[in-house]
Amino acid sequence: MANQFTGKVALVTGASSGIGRVTAQFFAREGAKVVVAADKNIKGGQETVGLIKASGGEAFFIKCDVSKSAEVKNMVEQCVKTYGRLDYAFNNAGVGGDGKRLLIYDLINLPEEDWHRVIDVNLSGAYLCMKYEIIQMMKQKYGAIVFTGSVGALRGAPGLGAYSASKHGLVGLTRTAAREFAPYGIRVNMICPGLTENTLLFENLTSTTPEHAVESLKAIPMGRLGKPEDMAKAVIWLCSDASSYITGHALPLEGGWIA
Repeated sequence: MANQFTGKVALVTGASSGIGRVTAQFFAREGAKVVVAADKNIKGGQETVGLIKASGGEAFFIKCDVSKSAEVKNMVEQCVKTYGRLDYAFNNAGVGGDGKRLLIYDLINLPEEDWHRVIDVNLSGAYLCMKYEIIQMMKQKYGAIVFTGSVGALRGAPGLGAYSASKHGLVGLTRTAAREFAPYGIRVNMICPGLTENTLLFENLTSTTPEHAVESLKAIPMGRLGKPEDMAKAVIWLCSDASSYITGHALPLEGGWIA
Protein backbone atom coordinates (compact mmCIF):
# COMPACT_ATOMS: atom_id res chain seq x y z
CA MET A 1 0.00 0.00 0.00
CA ALA A 2 1.76 3.14 -1.22
CA ASN A 3 2.10 6.12 1.10
CA GLN A 4 0.56 4.36 4.09
CA PHE A 5 3.09 6.15 6.35
CA THR A 6 2.56 9.69 5.05
CA GLY A 7 3.06 12.15 7.90
CA LYS A 8 4.89 9.54 10.00
CA VAL A 9 8.53 9.32 11.07
CA ALA A 10 10.72 6.22 11.10
CA LEU A 11 14.14 5.62 12.68
CA VAL A 12 16.43 2.87 11.37
CA THR A 13 19.72 1.91 13.01
CA GLY A 14 22.36 -0.10 11.19
CA ALA A 15 21.08 1.53 8.01
CA SER A 16 24.37 1.76 6.07
CA SER A 17 23.74 -1.38 4.04
CA GLY A 18 21.81 -4.62 3.73
CA ILE A 19 18.54 -5.04 5.60
CA GLY A 20 18.78 -1.66 7.32
CA ARG A 21 19.33 0.27 4.10
CA VAL A 22 16.55 -1.46 2.20
CA THR A 23 14.12 -1.05 5.10
CA ALA A 24 14.91 2.68 5.35
CA GLN A 25 14.17 2.97 1.63
CA PHE A 26 10.89 1.06 2.05
CA PHE A 27 9.79 3.37 4.88
CA ALA A 28 10.48 6.36 2.65
CA ARG A 29 8.66 4.73 -0.26
CA GLU A 30 5.61 4.49 1.99
CA GLY A 31 5.79 8.20 2.72
CA ALA A 32 7.62 8.28 6.07
CA LYS A 33 10.37 10.73 6.88
CA VAL A 34 13.40 8.63 7.82
CA VAL A 35 16.24 9.01 10.30
CA VAL A 36 19.17 6.92 9.05
CA ALA A 37 21.58 5.93 11.83
CA ALA A 38 24.90 4.11 11.76
CA ASP A 39 28.18 4.10 13.66
CA LYS A 40 31.19 2.72 11.78
CA ASN A 41 30.03 2.99 8.17
CA ILE A 42 29.24 6.70 8.01
CA LYS A 43 29.70 6.83 4.24
CA GLY A 44 27.21 4.01 3.80
CA GLY A 45 24.65 5.78 5.98
CA GLN A 46 25.02 8.96 3.97
CA GLU A 47 24.63 6.95 0.78
CA THR A 48 21.36 5.54 2.14
CA VAL A 49 20.10 9.08 2.70
CA GLY A 50 21.16 9.95 -0.84
CA LEU A 51 19.23 7.02 -2.27
CA ILE A 52 16.11 8.06 -0.38
CA LYS A 53 16.34 11.67 -1.49
CA ALA A 54 17.01 10.63 -5.08
CA SER A 55 13.68 8.79 -5.01
CA GLY A 56 11.84 11.85 -3.71
CA GLY A 57 11.88 10.94 -0.02
CA GLU A 58 13.00 12.86 3.03
CA ALA A 59 15.76 11.64 5.35
CA PHE A 60 18.80 12.67 7.35
CA PHE A 61 21.80 10.82 8.71
CA ILE A 62 23.05 10.72 12.28
CA LYS A 63 26.08 8.90 13.63
CA CYS A 64 25.23 6.83 16.69
CA ASP A 65 26.99 4.14 18.70
CA VAL A 66 23.96 2.34 20.10
CA SER A 67 25.98 0.99 23.03
CA LYS A 68 26.38 4.57 24.35
CA SER A 69 23.32 5.88 26.19
CA ALA A 70 24.13 9.54 25.56
CA GLU A 71 24.46 8.99 21.81
CA VAL A 72 21.18 7.08 21.62
CA LYS A 73 19.40 9.78 23.62
CA ASN A 74 20.78 12.41 21.27
CA MET A 75 19.70 10.40 18.22
CA VAL A 76 16.09 10.30 19.34
CA GLU A 77 16.16 13.94 20.42
CA GLN A 78 17.48 14.99 17.00
CA CYS A 79 14.75 12.95 15.34
CA VAL A 80 12.04 14.74 17.32
CA LYS A 81 13.71 18.14 16.94
CA THR A 82 13.85 17.72 13.15
CA TYR A 83 10.57 15.95 12.41
CA GLY A 84 8.46 16.56 15.53
CA ARG A 85 7.69 12.95 16.40
CA LEU A 86 8.76 9.30 16.17
CA ASP A 87 6.29 6.68 15.02
CA TYR A 88 8.35 3.66 13.97
CA ALA A 89 11.76 2.32 14.95
CA PHE A 90 13.69 -0.53 13.39
CA ASN A 91 16.49 -1.36 15.82
CA ASN A 92 18.71 -3.25 13.44
CA ALA A 93 22.29 -2.39 14.46
CA GLY A 94 24.44 -5.38 15.36
CA VAL A 95 27.98 -6.79 15.33
CA GLY A 96 29.77 -10.11 15.27
CA GLY A 97 32.39 -11.25 17.73
CA ASP A 98 35.14 -8.79 16.88
CA GLY A 99 32.90 -6.07 15.54
CA LYS A 100 33.24 -7.46 12.01
CA ARG A 101 33.26 -11.23 11.62
CA LEU A 102 30.83 -13.72 13.08
CA LEU A 103 33.25 -15.77 15.12
CA ILE A 104 32.62 -19.47 15.75
CA TYR A 105 33.43 -20.53 19.32
CA ASP A 106 32.17 -23.00 21.85
CA LEU A 107 30.81 -21.03 24.79
CA ILE A 108 33.61 -22.05 27.14
CA ASN A 109 36.24 -20.94 24.61
CA LEU A 110 34.59 -17.64 23.75
CA PRO A 111 36.92 -14.70 24.57
CA GLU A 112 35.29 -12.59 27.26
CA GLU A 113 36.03 -9.37 25.38
CA ASP A 114 34.02 -10.71 22.41
CA TRP A 115 31.13 -11.58 24.71
CA HIS A 116 31.00 -8.06 26.12
CA ARG A 117 31.38 -6.40 22.72
CA VAL A 118 28.51 -8.33 21.18
CA ILE A 119 26.18 -8.03 24.16
CA ASP A 120 26.90 -4.29 24.46
CA VAL A 121 25.75 -3.63 20.89
CA ASN A 122 23.26 -6.37 20.03
CA LEU A 123 21.36 -6.53 23.32
CA SER A 124 22.19 -3.54 25.51
CA GLY A 125 22.23 -1.29 22.44
CA ALA A 126 18.81 -2.53 21.39
CA TYR A 127 17.53 -1.89 24.92
CA LEU A 128 18.89 1.67 24.96
CA CYS A 129 17.31 2.43 21.60
CA MET A 130 13.99 1.04 22.77
CA LYS A 131 14.18 2.99 26.03
CA TYR A 132 14.49 6.41 24.43
CA GLU A 133 12.14 5.58 21.58
CA ILE A 134 9.43 4.52 23.99
CA ILE A 135 9.84 7.65 26.12
CA GLN A 136 8.85 9.64 23.04
CA MET A 137 6.18 7.21 21.87
CA MET A 138 4.49 7.25 25.27
CA LYS A 139 3.95 10.99 24.83
CA GLN A 140 2.23 10.26 21.54
CA LYS A 141 0.38 7.17 22.86
CA TYR A 142 1.38 5.50 19.62
CA GLY A 143 4.34 3.69 18.10
CA ALA A 144 5.78 0.47 16.72
CA ILE A 145 9.23 -0.95 17.36
CA VAL A 146 10.88 -3.85 15.54
CA PHE A 147 14.14 -5.54 16.51
CA THR A 148 16.38 -7.65 14.30
CA GLY A 149 16.87 -11.06 15.84
CA SER A 150 18.10 -14.27 14.27
CA VAL A 151 16.38 -17.51 13.39
CA GLY A 152 19.52 -19.32 14.55
CA ALA A 153 19.03 -17.86 18.00
CA LEU A 154 15.55 -19.38 18.19
CA ARG A 155 17.17 -22.78 17.77
CA GLY A 156 20.18 -22.05 19.98
CA ALA A 157 22.63 -22.39 17.10
CA PRO A 158 25.86 -23.98 18.37
CA GLY A 159 29.14 -22.15 17.95
CA LEU A 160 27.61 -18.69 17.70
CA GLY A 161 28.11 -17.98 21.41
CA ALA A 162 27.55 -14.33 22.25
CA TYR A 163 25.77 -13.60 18.97
CA SER A 164 23.19 -16.30 19.52
CA ALA A 165 22.79 -15.37 23.19
CA SER A 166 22.30 -11.68 22.38
CA LYS A 167 19.64 -12.40 19.80
CA HIS A 168 17.88 -14.86 22.06
CA GLY A 169 17.92 -12.17 24.76
CA LEU A 170 16.09 -9.91 22.33
CA VAL A 171 13.19 -12.36 22.31
CA GLY A 172 12.76 -11.86 26.05
CA LEU A 173 13.17 -8.09 25.73
CA THR A 174 10.58 -7.99 22.96
CA ARG A 175 7.99 -9.93 24.92
CA THR A 176 8.57 -8.04 28.16
CA ALA A 177 8.34 -4.64 26.47
CA ALA A 178 5.29 -5.69 24.46
CA ARG A 179 3.35 -6.50 27.62
CA GLU A 180 4.55 -3.45 29.52
CA PHE A 181 3.82 -0.83 26.88
CA ALA A 182 0.75 -2.18 25.08
CA PRO A 183 -1.52 0.02 27.26
CA TYR A 184 0.24 3.06 25.77
CA GLY A 185 -0.55 2.07 22.20
CA ILE A 186 3.00 0.88 21.55
CA ARG A 187 3.71 -2.44 19.83
CA VAL A 188 7.06 -4.25 20.03
CA ASN A 189 7.97 -7.13 17.72
CA MET A 190 11.04 -8.64 16.10
CA ILE A 191 12.04 -10.29 12.86
CA CYS A 192 14.27 -13.37 12.94
CA PRO A 193 16.01 -13.61 9.58
CA GLY A 194 17.65 -16.71 8.30
CA LEU A 195 20.78 -16.51 6.16
CA THR A 196 20.30 -13.39 4.04
CA GLU A 197 22.32 -12.38 1.00
CA ASN A 198 23.85 -8.93 0.54
CA THR A 199 24.28 -8.42 4.28
CA LEU A 200 27.38 -7.97 6.40
CA LEU A 201 26.38 -10.98 8.48
CA PHE A 202 26.33 -13.21 5.40
CA GLU A 203 29.66 -11.83 4.19
CA ASN A 204 31.27 -12.18 7.60
CA LEU A 205 29.94 -15.68 8.22
CA THR A 206 30.98 -17.01 4.84
CA SER A 207 34.41 -15.40 5.12
CA THR A 208 34.88 -17.23 8.42
CA THR A 209 33.38 -20.59 7.45
CA PRO A 210 32.53 -20.74 3.71
CA GLU A 211 31.17 -24.26 4.06
CA HIS A 212 28.48 -23.03 6.45
CA ALA A 213 26.67 -21.10 3.71
CA VAL A 214 26.64 -24.12 1.42
CA GLU A 215 25.29 -26.45 4.09
CA SER A 216 22.72 -23.89 5.25
CA LEU A 217 21.38 -23.45 1.73
CA LYS A 218 20.84 -27.20 1.44
CA ALA A 219 18.70 -27.07 4.59
CA ILE A 220 16.33 -24.36 3.30
CA PRO A 221 13.20 -25.96 1.79
CA MET A 222 12.55 -22.95 -0.45
CA GLY A 223 15.98 -23.48 -2.00
CA ARG A 224 17.26 -19.91 -1.77
CA LEU A 225 18.77 -17.44 0.64
CA GLY A 226 16.70 -14.63 2.03
CA LYS A 227 16.92 -11.18 0.49
CA PRO A 228 17.04 -7.85 2.36
CA GLU A 229 13.77 -7.01 0.63
CA ASP A 230 12.10 -10.04 2.27
CA MET A 231 13.08 -8.70 5.68
CA ALA A 232 12.16 -5.10 4.89
CA LYS A 233 8.66 -6.08 3.80
CA ALA A 234 8.14 -7.86 7.12
CA VAL A 235 9.31 -4.82 9.10
CA ILE A 236 6.97 -2.54 7.16
CA TRP A 237 4.09 -4.93 7.79
CA LEU A 238 4.83 -5.15 11.52
CA CYS A 239 4.76 -1.35 11.73
CA SER A 240 1.62 -0.96 9.65
CA ASP A 241 -2.02 -0.99 10.66
CA ALA A 242 -2.28 -4.39 8.96
CA SER A 243 -0.60 -5.87 12.06
CA SER A 244 -2.29 -3.62 14.62
CA TYR A 245 -3.23 -6.60 16.84
CA ILE A 246 0.25 -8.13 16.87
CA THR A 247 2.77 -7.45 19.61
CA GLY A 248 5.44 -9.49 21.39
CA HIS A 249 5.97 -11.67 18.33
CA ALA A 250 9.28 -13.08 17.04
CA LEU A 251 8.66 -13.64 13.32
CA PRO A 252 10.92 -16.26 11.63
CA LEU A 253 11.87 -15.37 8.04
CA GLU A 254 13.87 -18.38 6.89
CA GLY A 255 12.31 -20.12 3.91
CA GLY A 256 11.03 -23.05 5.98
CA TRP A 257 14.35 -23.87 7.68
CA ILE A 258 12.78 -24.44 11.11
CA ALA A 259 9.48 -25.85 9.84
